Amino acid sequence: MSADPHERGPRTPGNATRGETVPTVPPAEKAADAVDVSALLERGRTLAAPVLRAAVERLAPPMDTVAAYHFGWIDAEGHPAEGHGGKAVRPALALLSAQAAGAAPEVGVPGAVAVELVHNFSLLHDDLMDGDEQRRHRDTVWKVHGPAQAILVGDGLFALANEILLELGTVEAGRATRRLTTATRALIDGQAQDISYEHRDRVTVAECLEMEGNKTGALLACASSIGAVLGGADDRTADTLERYGHHLGLAFQAVDDLLGIWGDPDATGKQTWSDLRQRKKSLPVVAALAAGGPASERLGEILAEDAKSSDFENFSEEEFAARAALIEEAGGREWTAQEARRQHTIAIEALHSVDMPPQVRAQFTALADFVVVRKR
Repeated sequence: MSADPHERGPRTPGNATRGETVPTVPPAEKAADAVDVSALLERGRTLAAPVLRAAVERLAPPMDTVAAYHFGWIDAEGHPAEGHGGKAVRPALALLSAQAAGAAPEVGVPGAVAVELVHNFSLLHDDLMDGDEQRRHRDTVWKVHGPAQAILVGDGLFALANEILLELGTVEAGRATRRLTTATRALIDGQAQDISYEHRDRVTVAECLEMEGNKTGALLACASSIGAVLGGADDRTADTLERYGHHLGLAFQAVDDLLGIWGDPDATGKQTWSDLRQRKKSLPVVAALAAGGPASERLGEILAEDAKSSDFENFSEEEFAARAALIEEAGGREWTAQEARRQHTIAIEALHSVDMPPQVRAQFTALADFVVVRKR
């Protein structure tokens, strides 16, 4: 087997327990230890929220209220709720990237909002395509309001994202919009790849990483650079920040893949063994199948039988647990945790090519650490 981690599967079985924070990485820089990540996330959420709400209010009824439900601002009956719509990593990155270009964080707000709108456009459509009934501990939009509204509201959010940027009327806004639309196309490519892989017996690790680079890495790359573009950064700086975000996205998705199988439902807001229920060819599965050995071979046999089963949705918890155990025994869990750490390292190294204030660099580093050490 090749020594390239993109071309081989794992050999070392993981030993973490279900629901554990995964994976642990050492801090990349000592300065990052003093960064309050929760404050960074809250700043992104607070500065972006008014602009995001104003954008959603432009949607025609009932799309405006359906979108408000999706973001967690109201409940299914239309009463005010306290949801905040997710972790806010992307808005935090957009504001930081503005600071990396020497601008005030507020300069990145339109970019932060545009990226959040595209991200949530993808979630609305993905939930419907994947048949997910739960997101953030609540019923998904298609389950509450129907598939048609999920499609229409998603389309509306995508259109709003471009409006928010283009209304700025600046050269920088045009550059930012171009990067956002390119990232959106890559995101859609990634979702198409993800769906097609569900119907294939085998997917290579390289194919899986390409898909995840499109589906998750592209938008995080855009978030990491869009504020800098709005702040007047040149293309070299923006491209380097995109490289940071792309590899951060791959680390982020690797952790998501671990949580999609072994995550605690109370923390993730999804069903137990959620990715196995959807027959996803996620990194732990693909890496385990590529590893070789008895556990890998048995897993391949079982998954091939599953693909022909008409009763798959009625499998018991024990049956999914057995599949997860084989993935872990073949080494898929440990390999994916190592890949998250590897991508995290590459992301941090990219920051060294950008001249930025030390505190901003430390904040980028702290956000990267947060992404790969989490439970949800």
